[in-house]
Amino acid sequence: MVNETATPAEAAAPAEAAAPGAAQPAEAPLSAASTPPAAAPAAPAAPRVAIVGAGPAGCYTAQFLRKRWPDASIVIYDRHDAPYGLIRYGVAPDHLGTKAIAKQFDRLFARDRVQFVGATDIGTTITLEQLQAEFDVVVLATGLWADRVIDSFQTDASAPVPSGVYGSGRLTRLINGHPAESTEGLHIGRRTVIVGNGNVAADLVRLMLTSAEVLASHGVTADVIAALTAGPLEHIDVVGRSPAGVAKFDVAMIKELAKLPDVRFTSDSAEPPASAVTPDAPTLDQAKAAAIRDLVDGSPATASRTVAFHFGFTPDRVSGGERVERVTFRATDPTALPATLELAADSVCTAVGFTETAGALLRRDAIASPTADLEHGRLADGLYCVGWFRRGPVGTIPANRADARTVADAIIADVEAALHTSPQLIKETR
Repeated sequence: MVNETATPAEAAAPAEAAAPGAAQPAEAPLSAASTPPAAAPAAPAAPRVAIVGAGPAGCYTAQFLRKRWPDASIVIYDRHDAPYGLIRYGVAPDHLGTKAIAKQFDRLFARDRVQFVGATDIGTTITLEQLQAEFDVVVLATGLWADRVIDSFQTDASAPVPSGVYGSGRLTRLINGHPAESTEGLHIGRRTVIVGNGNVAADLVRLMLTSAEVLASHGVTADVIAALTAGPLEHIDVVGRSPAGVAKFDVAMIKELAKLPDVRFTSDSAEPPASAVTPDAPTLDQAKAAAIRDLVDGSPATASRTVAFHFGFTPDRVSGGERVERVTFRATDPTALPATLELAADSVCTAVGFTETAGALLRRDAIASPTADLEHGRLADGLYCVGWFRRGPVGTIPANRADARTVADAIIADVEAALHTSPQLIKETR
């Protein structure tokens, strides 16, 4: 992190892990020591834009704004030394096609003259107010990366959760080499329970059962591989609250699991009731249920490793001594039998979504003005939000691209309307 008393040149100096080929700024971007100019300069041909967050949403927004304004000054700030956020630290390392999206963003810094300033935490290193004073447009694209906590996972109202419960975000960042994560205290054991039935849960199943050699070939470090395989892992229970037909996973993710060698898959899923099948997508729902059936039917009758899918159960509690020993679920449908599901476990991995980081300095609801228009990403005059920070932790990278286009269009419309009515100074409209 840049020291709060850093000079502008120090804050603008690219970190060692900066974007490949990142353009060196001709003019130092704002740092903690920067002060607004005494007198505002004449309006430029295009605005100055600061984007906070170098993940897909932020980079896509920069692409759209650069296409419209070839001469605009665009700076992307990020708390990490290197850009690309979700792509770098959230996408499974064996999903090379998705990882490759970063290559198109490399061109932003190498060819399109977008500046990247890493190791800069907006709210501490630089305040949001300083950014707004320096730039005509500020876009918040910081995402949501803290693991959502399952409040009921405790033995009683006051007892702490036994050790051995890990969030999927932490595990995914660890596997991807996030500098703030470590293997300290990580013990998966021989039996683990994954809570959730979305794509992240499927990622965890696949990665945990991938061989050490294959993980190493994708750049996973030796200490992480050792932690994942130390059990060795023999059994995984995957538990979700929805029926199979309306689970959150994509069919392609389930089909990918069939490629794992020496794994027997089972499922306690029955056909979903008619009320659970959405009328606007019955084919997709049937395809999901069929994907689970095909996975089970196509797996070997005997194997040294097993994965059991359980659908229609809601998390209730974890129990044990210092470490997790059992996990209890209750039927989502109160009339269903069995009413509860109890599973032995050496560890629990929760894959139930993401939320704001505890103590986050940039909170959307706290920043939004009374006239905010979140549908188009407007928080206040000159201040916008995009991606998960705007709409919550839903949607994939393509959804973030569509979101970035919507917000970029709103920014362009607002700025060009301001230039039309007050061409002398963009900042006068704030």
